[in-house]
Amino acid sequence: MKKLVSEQIVNYLERREVEYVFGLTGHTVIAMMDALRQSESVKYISVRHEQIAAHMADGYARVKRRAGVLLTHLGPGLTNATTGVANASLDSIPMVVISGDVPLYYHGKHPHQEVNMHADGSQYEIYRPFVKRAWTIDRPEQIPEVLDKAFRLAESGKPGPVLINVPMDMFSREIDTACFERTYMDSRTTVRPSLCGDTAQAIVKRLLEAKNPIIHAGGGILLAGATDELKALVDHLEIPVSRTLMGQGCLSDKHPLMLGMTGFWGVKFINEMTANADVILALGTRFAEADSSSWYKGITFDQGKTKFLQIDIEPAEIGRNYPVEIGAVSDLKMALGELLKAAEKLCPAGVKRPNVIKHIAERKAEFKARNAPFYADDRFPMTPQRILGDFKEVFPEDGIIVTDVGWNKNGMGQQFDITLPGTIHHPSGLATMGFGGAALMGAALAAPGKKVVTLVGDGGFGANPSVIATAVEYNIPVVWVVMNNSAFGTINGLERAHYPTGFGTEFKKPNGETYSPEWSEIARGYGIKAKKVTSAGEFKEILKEALDANEPYLIDVPMENIPTPTEGIWNINDIYSPKPYVEDGRLTFGVLPGDVIFDKHK
Repeated sequence: MKKLVSEQIVNYLERREVEYVFGLTGHTVIAMMDALRQSESVKYISVRHEQIAAHMADGYARVKRRAGVLLTHLGPGLTNATTGVANASLDSIPMVVISGDVPLYYHGKHPHQEVNMHADGSQYEIYRPFVKRAWTIDRPEQIPEVLDKAFRLAESGKPGPVLINVPMDMFSREIDTACFERTYMDSRTTVRPSLCGDTAQAIVKRLLEAKNPIIHAGGGILLAGATDELKALVDHLEIPVSRTLMGQGCLSDKHPLMLGMTGFWGVKFINEMTANADVILALGTRFAEADSSSWYKGITFDQGKTKFLQIDIEPAEIGRNYPVEIGAVSDLKMALGELLKAAEKLCPAGVKRPNVIKHIAERKAEFKARNAPFYADDRFPMTPQRILGDFKEVFPEDGIIVTDVGWNKNGMGQQFDITLPGTIHHPSGLATMGFGGAALMGAALAAPGKKVVTLVGDGGFGANPSVIATAVEYNIPVVWVVMNNSAFGTINGLERAHYPTGFGTEFKKPNGETYSPEWSEIARGYGIKAKKVTSAGEFKEILKEALDANEPYLIDVPMENIPTPTEGIWNINDIYSPKPYVEDGRLTFGVLPGDVIFDKHK
């Protein structure tokens, strides 16, 4: 029996239990629209900009922990979606992108919206730098096999996006349903590698021998669903845990052995402890720049003092930025299970470190005490700390928070206690402005019944306010908290730290008057409930009302532009304002900075 390729693709998605396809229709994918219209289980979510669709697929995948699906047109459809797909790639989020293309027989003839400056039929290759694989379909019989390969590759190993480029005439071809027979036989999951017992014992032995061991946890723990296993190992050996921004939630921020976030936006005592560890077990982290204080020796990590043990699902990450004494490729859930077995065998009674726990508690209390005045401050516009503090009092512990770029990401990672895994999602690798305003809708669709909120700056929200239209059309009950400082606040603070200006980062009218759109009025124009906070004391009550409304709601919160405390080091500061110990924008070799550099960067 023969059926249209478009109908058989949708049938395949139904059998994979795909719930949503996110996209924006162009002429190359109209055949897919008709097939999706007839589906009883796959719902198409239409947006007003392809970047929104990509972020929604990303947000859905983070919460559902399986590939989000994005359908996009060629030309501006592909290019508009690139930022969202690249954001998913750098955060290791699985996604399958299906793009329409010009008819196969028109390649190279300059058909409508094709870009072919260097090769015919090559436009899809713009995705190559940030997808795990990009296929283009030359004959319709390829599609079943490529679909199976695409989902498997997106979801296995180090997760990430893949692209299937389909010339539009292929969607409208008829092929025998027998071509899809192999997809009924293919497994939906791939068994991941584990850690062998000998390697697990060697790692645990090094941790037990160490005087100052630390576990440094990244987002890979959450991607692997390994949070329970991490807690069990930490509780048994009582080893302090530092984390990356993406690792927030891997262990409760209130756990007595959780230090917190390292790096540029890390806290001084955390960076000091990681820099002075004699053994660090790194789990699911790239040791990226922000988390590692630009890799300056002795600030966050120090390969001269520390032996690194590293476990990751991706071989390329092992030893990328720091030399490893033991490197292992493994699924982290299984690896931690093996480490716990080894720990219970080598040290059945466990380890007790009461002095370490006491030290962590004291230093955490000191940091909170220093910031306490900002949390209690009644000034208006509000302090970002007051917004975070009031938000914490109202928002349910198991609700889902999606951040954007600025205080809502950096400050949340540094100062906001997350106690349950999977309840906060940051745009980390690409740090995309506009992520939060869109991704929260995908998160809400993946977790119906949960309260879902984004804290987003006015710059980030202003990048794509048409997200509201999508929420209205599909009745997605989310809350946007717009932290409004009439600026690209983080970059403004960085610029003013080095130059006597905020040029290009502050929103102003030609006469110099500070300018901000009335976001609450704009939101009401889209047809949702919205309020603008007019005093610090109002915010909590308005937030309660928004959460109880169970429908799209926007809160505009005027906020003072206070920089996030930065107690680590970021190389860009030394590029803009070189210090005596910096040459050509990099730390001078042979310098052991320690506290001296911290003092110079206060």
